Amino acid sequence: MINAVEKYSRTQLIEQIISQKSTIELLTSQLSEKDAALLMLKTEIEQIKRLIYGSKSERFVPDVNPEQTMLALDIAVLEEASAATQIITYKRKKTEAIVSVHSGRKALPAHLPRVEIIIEPTEDTTDLKQIGKEITEQLEFDPGKFFVKQFIRPKYAKLQGEGVLMAELPSRPIEKGIPGPGLLSSIIIEKYADHLPLYRQIERFKRSGITIAPSTMSDWISAACQLISPLGEVLKKKVLSSDYLQADETPIKVLDRNKKGSTHRGYYWVYRDPVSGLVLFDYRQGRGREGPRDMLKDFQGHLQTDAYGVYDSFDNEKIKLLHCMAHARRYFEQALDNDQVRSEHALLQMQYLYAIERYCRENKVSFEERQRHRQQDGLPILEQLHTWLKEHVLQVTPRSSIGQAIAYMLSRWDKFIVYTTDGKLEIDNNLVENSIRPIAIGRKNYLFAGSHAAAERAAMIYSLLGTCKLKNIEPYSWLKNVFEVIPDYKTSQLHQLLPGFKA
Repeated sequence: MINAVEKYSRTQLIEQIISQKSTIELLTSQLSEKDAALLMLKTEIEQIKRLIYGSKSERFVPDVNPEQTMLALDIAVLEEASAATQIITYKRKKTEAIVSVHSGRKALPAHLPRVEIIIEPTEDTTDLKQIGKEITEQLEFDPGKFFVKQFIRPKYAKLQGEGVLMAELPSRPIEKGIPGPGLLSSIIIEKYADHLPLYRQIERFKRSGITIAPSTMSDWISAACQLISPLGEVLKKKVLSSDYLQADETPIKVLDRNKKGSTHRGYYWVYRDPVSGLVLFDYRQGRGREGPRDMLKDFQGHLQTDAYGVYDSFDNEKIKLLHCMAHARRYFEQALDNDQVRSEHALLQMQYLYAIERYCRENKVSFEERQRHRQQDGLPILEQLHTWLKEHVLQVTPRSSIGQAIAYMLSRWDKFIVYTTDGKLEIDNNLVENSIRPIAIGRKNYLFAGSHAAAERAAMIYSLLGTCKLKNIEPYSWLKNVFEVIPDYKTSQLHQLLPGFKA
């Protein structure tokens, strides 16, 4: 009987131990999950703090000899510093050290008009001989001044009472409207290029004694956009006829009558042709795939984007999708506080890739030559990085910053290396992101678009002015000329008015 009791007690004790072990394993698992969640929250807090207080630059500077800065290192030195097996060398012209000597104030531009003010000595100079003169220049400015153009058309009575002879008025940007090409251009440039809202322009006009109602100025912009909309369509067709586009999107707040007390979140989808230097903005009310699907229905070629899921459906027999290396680099840069060693290793490998790009850009090599450098020097670096990613993805916590950075790049690897197959393709999407920056600045000034129609008009203006910027064309002079000639321009020749057109 005692043995039976002991056996029962022993069995009960074993069951309790097993139960406690299971509880401990469960608690351990829960603790690990909480640790991972805590780590993720800490990382997010650090990223938020860096966003608010830290530097916005993503430039990575490796921990090497101070004398070997990234500006002076070539790829061979970088390879040696990281003990990589691949040795890459380039021949570069060595620049001699130049001792900076201040040569005085920079001369004022020669094209500026000069107003001469001659100051004679107060003493009598009647019998004196002038031996030279001292010229001191001062840069001055007069605020923009309004003036009125009067079109005076004499009337002549024809002989024998056949009527009245009078010249016809030249075409105007707005039929029966008072704003001239220069005024319309100024209003549009100040709003969309210099980010000066209309109400501020109206206040500035009042200081010159001119009162313009907000609705009137808005109507002027609407009419001006309607006038140049055919030119916007020409630009759209030209961009979409390219065989290589970069795409990105950015939000814009829009007033919506159906949403009282709040704004609608619309999106500008931006398409840039890096080869021709043209950019196209397309406004859509949402961020779904309907917008790019409509725009790219006839597009064939390479499409470079970030990893936003909407773009995945465009990877087909007509469109070859490639990803942006800068986005992958951004993930590792954000993971520096989480895992400095692994993050710096990945960033350094990417820096070798960008050194190749910098060399090709600085030496202005052809597309064929750039592809050769990428195949010969870039692919070995990419292969090493790919092997490293596959080894370390199993050694990190998936939810950690470094785990997400590695997984992000590894899962899309085939699209990250497409740029090595064609010299005209870019390593990243920075060119199209740079085109979006003016919108971000504009959002801080005019806050929202007045309607969906206004947002569509703004997209067309951003397209034309963005192309001016890319081609280094002064936007005011270009737009003023367009307003002067487009009313009488042949539709078949509108492409000649595009910024930077060359016959």
